[in-house]
Amino acid sequence: MRAVCFDGFSARPVLRDVPAPSPSPGGVVVRVEATGLCRSDVHGWLGHDDGITLPHVPGHELVGTIATVGDDVRLFSVGDRVTTPFVCACGRCPECVSGNGQVCRNQTQPGFTHWGSFAESVALHDADTNLIAVPDSLDAGAAALLGCRFATSYRGLVHQARLEGGESLLVVGCGGVGLSAVMIGAALGAHVVAVDIDDAALQRAARFGAARTIDSSGLSRADVLATLMEAAPSGFDVSVDALGREETAAVGILSLRPRGRHVQIGLFPSDPVIPMGAVIGRELSVLGSHGMPARDYPGLLDLVAADRLRPQDLIERRITLDDVPDALVAMAGDRSVGGVTVVDVGA
Repeated sequence: MRAVCFDGFSARPVLRDVPAPSPSPGGVVVRVEATGLCRSDVHGWLGHDDGITLPHVPGHELVGTIATVGDDVRLFSVGDRVTTPFVCACGRCPECVSGNGQVCRNQTQPGFTHWGSFAESVALHDADTNLIAVPDSLDAGAAALLGCRFATSYRGLVHQARLEGGESLLVVGCGGVGLSAVMIGAALGAHVVAVDIDDAALQRAARFGAARTIDSSGLSRADVLATLMEAAPSGFDVSVDALGREETAAVGILSLRPRGRHVQIGLFPSDPVIPMGAVIGRELSVLGSHGMPARDYPGLLDLVAADRLRPQDLIERRITLDDVPDALVAMAGDRSVGGVTVVDVGA
């Protein structure tokens, strides 16, 4: 099969023929229809994930059709159209038994723990625990994005922060996951304010449901917080840092009202210093979101089916496998690359 591979961290990826995968006893091989290009893929390529062994095929947001099944798979068959969370759970450990497969101690992640979906086929493990049936009517790009960005934002807002209609939501950083949070917050009936340094990103946020956008380029932390106080004089009910910088996390936390909830989705290059005095003094909650188990997807899919959530509207570029090496390098070198890119692999 054809796949995008890299032989060294930061070494230019190449498209080449590699051996096709075989299913594990409880797993499947999926013929990839579409896959998302995410900044997490860039982090992996740059060597920021110590679970990757070389050579490697990245890619972790996907939709496709099951081509082969392992002997122990009971709930899915060849020909089923499926997606999967990027964190695939074992289904047996204490975290999985408690319903928290997104932090499974035995988790596998396509594109990280093993070869991923920048390929014509990808192996997925523990299929009965992790696969999610996808209707034929759902756009392939939209279905692929449900595996990471939308699922992580949805869990962070709905299951972790328990955001409710009428509450105020601040989203700091309007890349793919930030725009997903904006769209989900608006679909839930929240009053959404979005912050970014890029005008095009803010225009997207407004298009996807932000009631107000704030350009923070050139502003000090104090200036940003003062502007946010104008938008929410009592403080925000919920904040999201979708970028993963010490400064953006601090802005999210310090913007909250007493007893507010901060959701950290953006990944940090190193552990940050956070304003713990505010966390203690205001009794704030600081929550992580590391994806969502397959069992919790029905609520997200219901919003999509009702057309209240349209992941496909975030897609700005559709490319092919041939284009992935250039796109991956470009994303690593330019943080201003906005919107969402989907790779169309095949039907």
